[in-house]
This record gives sequence, C-alpha cells and structure tokens, in this order.
Amino acid sequence: MAQPAVDLKNVQGDSIIGFPKKAEAFYFFQINSARVNDFRKQLGRLVPQITNAAQVRNDKRAIDDSKSAGKKGLLKISGLNIAFSKHGLRILGINDNTGDTAFENGMLADARDLGDKGKSAPGDKFDPAWDPAFKQSIHALILAAGDSAGTVNEVISKVENNFHVGKPDATIRLIKRIDGKVRPGREEGHEHFGFLDGISEPRIVGIPSKPHPDGEKPARQGIFLVGRDGDQASNRPAWTLDGSFLAFRFLPQLVPEFNKFLKDNPIPGVLPPSKGSELLGARLVGRWKSGAPIDITPLADDKALAADDKRNNNFRFNFNGDQTVQDRCPFAAHIRKTNPRADLDQFGGTERRRILRRGIQFGEELTKEEIDSSHTKLQRGLLFLCYQSDISDGFRFIQTSWANAVGFPPGKPIAAPGFDPIIGQAGGGSRSIVGTNPKAQAQPLKLPTEWVVSRGGEYFFSPSIPALKNKFALKDSMTQPPDLGKLSLSSQAKTDPASGPSRASQAHTTPASQQQRKR
Repeated sequence: MAQPAVDLKNVQGDSIIGFPKKAEAFYFFQINSARVNDFRKQLGRLVPQITNAAQVRNDKRAIDDSKSAGKKGLLKISGLNIAFSKHGLRILGINDNTGDTAFENGMLADARDLGDKGKSAPGDKFDPAWDPAFKQSIHALILAAGDSAGTVNEVISKVENNFHVGKPDATIRLIKRIDGKVRPGREEGHEHFGFLDGISEPRIVGIPSKPHPDGEKPARQGIFLVGRDGDQASNRPAWTLDGSFLAFRFLPQLVPEFNKFLKDNPIPGVLPPSKGSELLGARLVGRWKSGAPIDITPLADDKALAADDKRNNNFRFNFNGDQTVQDRCPFAAHIRKTNPRADLDQFGGTERRRILRRGIQFGEELTKEEIDSSHTKLQRGLLFLCYQSDISDGFRFIQTSWANAVGFPPGKPIAAPGFDPIIGQAGGGSRSIVGTNPKAQAQPLKLPTEWVVSRGGEYFFSPSIPALKNKFALKDSMTQPPDLGKLSLSSQAKTDPASGPSRASQAHTTPASQQQRKR
C-alpha cells in the first residue's frame, strides 16, 4: 500500500520549513531521572504548543503579505520545537535503535573524527577542547525562536513554568542556554566574516517553496524526513516516521584574525592590490560578500546578481563543461567543498548528502579594540543547526569526508586540493589550500589558523508531533493543557523597541534559511 503523503501538521516546523526569526534560544537540559513520568505528563501538556510545519508555512506567508502591503513593524511571531539526544531517549525508556549510528553514539564520541581540537585521555579516549557544558550528558534541546529577544524570552519562561523550573518538583535542569540573533543593519543575513549566508538550500519534492533555480533537482523527502522516499536506512522504529535528526554545533569565529589574514595575503597580479584581499576572501568562500558566486562572476562582485534569486544560485561548477581548472572557483572553496554540485555527477550526485541548515549568528559586533589589535576579545560566531534523515550520511559525512578531506573533490588534476578553509578541521594540525591564485593554480596557501572553532555540540532527534503525543508523552488527568500562550503568529504587527528605527522599518523577519553557513 502506498505511503500517505506527508502532513505538514505532523512535522515539527523548524525542519522542512524553517522558523522565520530575528532571535533564537537554544535551551539544553537534563530530565530529572526521579521524575520521568511527571516530565512525560508535562510534555503532553506542551505538545499542543509545539509549532508544526504548516504553522510555520502560514507564518511566512503572513510575513510576505505584510511586506507586500508595505506595513511597518515586525509581526510578533514565535516558534517552539523540541528534540532529544540518545541519552534523553534512554532516560524516557525508549531504547530502540534508530538506525543512525552517529546519533546512537553521540557527538562527544565523534569529536576526534570530526577534527575537533583536544587531547588524548586515559583508555584511548579523546578529550575535546569543548565548552564543559557539552561534555555533560544532555538529554534534550528546546528551540525557541521569534521576532525579538523579548518574544523568545516569553516562550522560554512559559516552557520553564510548564516543567516547574525553579521549584522543588522541577522535572528538568538547565545545562546551558545560548542565545542567537541576526546581525544588525546592513549586516543582516550575513555571517560574522561578512558573507551573505543561507543562499543555497535544497528544494524538497512535494514541499512548496519559492522558485530558486540552483541547477539541482529537488531532493526527495526521505533525505530529511525519516521513513519517507529517499531515506537510506531500513528497519526504523515506526515512531520515527516524519522525524528528523538534528546536528548542533557551537562555532565561535575568529573574525579579526580572519580579516588580518586576508589583508596580509592579497592575491597578486589579478586585480589592483586594494582588491586582492577581497578576491582572496571570495575565493576561500566561493562567493563575494554580497553572495554573488565566483563561479559566475569570478573577478568582481555583482550586487545585482547577488540579489537575484533566479541567478545567484544557478551554477554547477562546470562553466563551459570544464571542471579541470580553478580559474573561476578553487576546488576546495567552502561552498564547493560542502555542496560540490557537478563535481560528483559521475559519482552518483549529491542528493544523499543534502542537509537543511537552520542556525543563527551569536555575539556582538567587532569592537574598536579588536579591529585595531586584530585579536578576538569577545565571543561571536555561528550556532550551527542542520536537519537530515541520517547524520552519518549528512552533517557527519560532509564534515569528515568532504570539508576535512584534502583529496576532495575527486578526479581533479590536483590530487590534494586541500582543506575547506572555513570549516575544515585538522584537529589542531596544519592546513593548506591549493588554487586560491587563479594565475598560479598549483600553488598552495598555508592556512595558519582555524578561524571557525568547534566548542561542542550534540546530535538530537526531532520527533513528529504524533510521536511526541503517543510515544514520548504520557496522558494525565488534566483534560485541558495550561495556557502557555500562543506560540505562533499573532494578529497584530509589533515593532521591536530594542531594535530602533532601522529594524522597525522592516515588515518581515529573516527566514531561517538565511541564517546559515552558505553553500
């Protein structure tokens, strides 16, 4: 019998649609092992407030309508999702094998293979240089997103009240909360190195989206949703249907040091010296800061191209069918390493490795002291988050077999194109890239610093709404859930008072897909 079509009301909203947001809180917690049944009953009361994909789709339509109507101010919107680690499943008594090896083992066990810095520990163990919170047993993650930090705080407060946080009978304990926000003013949509982010997101078969030609076929639903067409695993537990595996990474960025490297190493002999550093940055990333791809415009930024959704992602690294030279885009440029497009046509394509990126920036803008000293004083960077139906096929494969692999992409005249210069990791060892100078394509460039630093993370599973109701939660004697407030679109526009006139003049929030590492 044919499988019923996916119902967006059954899927948590941040995965296949993605929260629109200006701010987001990542709330990592443990479940009180002495009050597991109480937690499950309280979870049952929270489930009606979980934002599903149909709600997020409607919220985005409302944003578009408000923008088209020229309305001022931000719509008050929030989103709430929840995901559980393998530790969390065990605490709840859910011991099924999910079929995802990376998830089953957890990210801490994966840290050395991911290339994170650290040191050997007794018993052939590895102690990564992570934030101590991520070395603890994290059971679950609450995602709360919204139009402002104030809205996000309201959502978190209601969640904490639901689980009696701060009271003797609390059923959860906060391990770490990290708050993200989009960058201000003209930098909105750009990550902290200054490059427009989130341009390339896979389209999904059967999930309506805005036209955005990228030269790639839409990916099957099972690349992102468990149990759907394209899911490579077999014998999944029935309750995992329409769930998605979530990889979170806490990634501070060394922005002053990155800027100094570009300034000190301008590409010679191609553009005027004043443009050589800008060209180097574009060739490391694969896009100019505006978002224009160098595979289309290799020697000059093109802001009109960058702003054109029908052109800014419509390339495949096969200009004129020639994939043997790096005069347009280096083989190891960040966006080529993490989405190689035509480079893998002869090896079966890239569909199986696609992920949905849903992160957000964190931290403040550079201070004058940091700019003058070229040294990071305050922490800032990316709260990376992505969804897939199998972490081993998605995030983990991209990091270990592509970004960190000096011989990738394969089949090139240069046997070792080098590391992804942005996210490639060598565990603290040396890194280099070949081909940054289009006039000296075999010349290596040493990368003296890992400018994106892993400080921890975890793997989670984001269950479907029916699974939350019927597998994770317990029914209790309460016939009505407590009033936790409406956690989706309100009927009135709101101006965020903390943002000032520049943000109040915008009648939309920035989609989650515009808050990620570019590909």
